[in-house]
Amino acid sequence: MVEVVYPRVAAIDVHKKQITVAVRVPGEQVGQRRQQVRKYPTFYSALREMTAWLLAEQVTHVAMEATGVYWRSVFHALAEADGLKVLLCNAHHVKNVPGRKTDASDAVWLAELCEVGLLRGSFIPPADIAAIRELTRYRKKLIEERTRETQRLHKVLEDGGIKLDSVASDATGVSGRAMIEALIAGERDPAVLADLARGVLRKKIPDLTLALAGRFADHHALLCRLHLTHIDHLNDMIGKLDARIEVVITPFAAQRDRLKTIPGVGDRAAQTIISEIGVDMTRFPTPAHLASWAGLCPGNHESAGKRRKGTTRHGNPHLATVLVEAAWATSRTRTRLGARYRRLHRRFGKTGSKKAAVAIAHTILVIVWHLLANDQTYTDLGTAYYTQRDDPETRKNRLLRQLHDLGYQADLTPLAA
Repeated sequence: MVEVVYPRVAAIDVHKKQITVAVRVPGEQVGQRRQQVRKYPTFYSALREMTAWLLAEQVTHVAMEATGVYWRSVFHALAEADGLKVLLCNAHHVKNVPGRKTDASDAVWLAELCEVGLLRGSFIPPADIAAIRELTRYRKKLIEERTRETQRLHKVLEDGGIKLDSVASDATGVSGRAMIEALIAGERDPAVLADLARGVLRKKIPDLTLALAGRFADHHALLCRLHLTHIDHLNDMIGKLDARIEVVITPFAAQRDRLKTIPGVGDRAAQTIISEIGVDMTRFPTPAHLASWAGLCPGNHESAGKRRKGTTRHGNPHLATVLVEAAWATSRTRTRLGARYRRLHRRFGKTGSKKAAVAIAHTILVIVWHLLANDQTYTDLGTAYYTQRDDPETRKNRLLRQLHDLGYQADLTPLAA
């Protein structure tokens, strides 16, 4: 029989309109367990009533699955009560036996796992970090929507025969915006439109004249106006979010500036990293724990003594995305990270660019852990780090130092050099 670790536990099966709560506490006889199952609506007053019942039963641990966004109201209602430790579990890790699927059986199964200590709670950031997380995630959604709306604008221009993005690197920049506005206003002369170019783009006026000659019609003008209005609105929203994030991240400005010393990590990337993992690294005992949680390390797939190819597990997609983007940004820099990317790219072959980017993202995350855990700033070892490390004389000196540290008497003459 499995030993009961937590004698008074509860588990909640969460849905949008209703929750099912199972409580397991010691029975009247030694070794006996008493079980109760109740159902509550998900209104806040009912959640307070449920919390009061759990406290009356002297429950110490409450387990619940992370179901969409519906767990949030239940979790916050429980978090307000003193003496309750809430475990938010990954639903994929606590599946019930197939063929026994009911709300009550799911809640009871979760309670049984909780009482014997087989559940591990997910990382829940503190309130101040969670607020930054919501803002940064919404900003990312708006940036993605702005990109989609820009692509729709390009599609309308292509349909009208306007090949502006084939000549200008940024078709919605200052010059491109002026040309599109002129098209909307009714100007159709390619020479006049091309003359609106500014800066270095004026060198491409002959190509622009060819690109701006098309069959741009009135309905194209209407669609372009709507797309530009939407893009301007999204830019305004993103600007407001940037300003708000800058305010709420002020208490963590030192950690943000520390992360920005890593090559490839800019202001927005540092904000996103802090919003996803926080600044307290005691939650992740080692960098390996953090990399595994983020889904930036190979998975384990061993059977019959043979290790098969293990793909990366499903971790935190928001954190993984920004770290891979930082890896791409640093891939061509004259830094140790850039040199490592190029070495890995050569090793992995033609299709190795993505694998190398994920590997560099893992390295950046390890660096992030050390910077936050030890209150340090990043010091780059230079692009020649691997060349010097692989030098025979350097390897010999390193081996001699290791022997010396282990207490062996070796010829340490090369160390003086």
